[in-house]
Amino acid sequence: MLSQTLVNVAMGRTPADLVIKNGKWVCVQTGEIIPKTDIAIVSGHIAFVGENADHAIGEKTQVIDAHNSYLVPGLLDGHMHVESGMVTVTEFVRAVAPLGTTGIFVDPHEIANVFGLKGVKLMVDEAAGQPIHVWVQMPSCVPSAPGMETPGASISPADVAEAMTWPGIIGLGEMMNFPGVVASDEKMHAEMHSTRHAGKTIGGHYPTPDLGRAFHGYVAGGPEDDHEGTRPEDAIARARQGMKPMLRYGSAWHDVATQVKAITKHGLDPRRFLLCTDDSHAATLAFEGHMDRVVRHAISEGLPPMTAIQMATINTAEHFGLSREMGMIAPGRYADVVLVRDLKDFHAELVVAKGKLIAENGKWKEELAAYPYPAWVKKSVKLAHKLTADDFKLPVTSNKKVATCNVIGIIENQAPTRHLKLELPVVDGQVSASGDVAKLSLVDRHHRTGKVQVALVSGFGLKAHCAIATTVAHDSHHMIVIGTDDACMAQAANHLAETGGGQVVVKDGEIIGEVQLPIAGLMSNEHVEAVAQQAESVLAGFAACGSELNSPNMQMALLGLVVIPELRISDKGLVDVTRFEFIPVVESI
Repeated sequence: MLSQTLVNVAMGRTPADLVIKNGKWVCVQTGEIIPKTDIAIVSGHIAFVGENADHAIGEKTQVIDAHNSYLVPGLLDGHMHVESGMVTVTEFVRAVAPLGTTGIFVDPHEIANVFGLKGVKLMVDEAAGQPIHVWVQMPSCVPSAPGMETPGASISPADVAEAMTWPGIIGLGEMMNFPGVVASDEKMHAEMHSTRHAGKTIGGHYPTPDLGRAFHGYVAGGPEDDHEGTRPEDAIARARQGMKPMLRYGSAWHDVATQVKAITKHGLDPRRFLLCTDDSHAATLAFEGHMDRVVRHAISEGLPPMTAIQMATINTAEHFGLSREMGMIAPGRYADVVLVRDLKDFHAELVVAKGKLIAENGKWKEELAAYPYPAWVKKSVKLAHKLTADDFKLPVTSNKKVATCNVIGIIENQAPTRHLKLELPVVDGQVSASGDVAKLSLVDRHHRTGKVQVALVSGFGLKAHCAIATTVAHDSHHMIVIGTDDACMAQAANHLAETGGGQVVVKDGEIIGEVQLPIAGLMSNEHVEAVAQQAESVLAGFAACGSELNSPNMQMALLGLVVIPELRISDKGLVDVTRFEFIPVVESI
């Protein structure tokens, strides 16, 4: 038994597999930093933590001298989507584990929207073979808003109940259909009931700023955490109601700086708070980091290093009921240890995961085999016909030269949008995008219906004759196209249909940026550095077209997310998310 093995090593009766010597123990469970600490490891677990582990060293024991570096528990990302990195689970792990991330809590609702339960099972199976901990949250809202969109597949309460019996499923993914929870929708509550009955965690997603009765109803329904807050009062309200505020710092959503004031200014107990990334772009992973980046940022916003590390380790483990297994450096836990020279400038020197030294100075110590994806997962872009410029027109029936239009307004570095009403010119019988307003189109890529919904968006700053198309379009993941030229929009859309998905930028009829994502139209099985370079070409393409947004491709990818206010597009039309109603693009003429 493992317990006997651990005791025998702790007592010096049998040797450890690995001993780390001469470190400074970041003891997150007590908030102390304890010098002159050794760690003895056997069978992937910690057997001994103390001043001297020489009694656990045998002839075959691997010994690592920490040289007075900090010994930090492996970092945990409490909520994230692998697909947002545009790479597979394996390639995501390859990118983040050398940075100190030893555990991720994955909600694969992106692939679930394309392939349903079999897509989720594919991710669970791949997760099981990783050298770090990859826990999967069963997607809850597929579609995210029933009746408002048509995904490629759907998830039922029976699917959720089945998944709760699978090894590797840690809980229910973010409960995005907050109106359904508040209205006591049978499907949503059945999914939460199955999760609660299985003794697992219910993820939350409450994006509206309304903290009144609807918020209280949502909390009463059972969601236990939330990463959608953007203000100090959001974090405070969630913590007071027993939820765990997840402060996210991904590629585009920067919500730590405001919400951390709940701790630094208002004095709330930080042990109720978690750090997460939610969505990290491949370029962010390759060039800036993952949870190490979040920890550095949280510290720069006023958190003590110990507090920031607790919010990325023990707090997360306790939230998911895993503190007996991970989240701290202590006997009986998995040996997930990161050696760091400077806590404020958090960069991993060595990474030990599940008791094995897997990375040193950002480089892998062992080969990580690619996962063999089946052929069916690469056939997900299905158009009814080849598109033309006429598919992207926005016609009006009046002879007037100006039309009042409902326009989606981008808010940089935030997921919500603004509902704008703008007067736009009518040229040759159709609304003409002008100034900062571009055409926005959603193309059905799942069911070959031939549907092409056309709307308008402001905030991308496109100035050239151009278009950008993507099959990464949360959450239903139809194809989204934005542009200033109808012919370029058709060219971009047809190109993605030919390549199997991804993102492409067309300017003056020429492709100037592209990332190919053949797996479900969402992911590549190339290494993250290669995908990041391709994705950088897309960002460079946005810039060449005039956009100055920080992360325009991720802002674009959320334009179809019909559960975040205020205005979104779906395959059924333009959605006012504050009222969950369809509204016309052209209001009056």
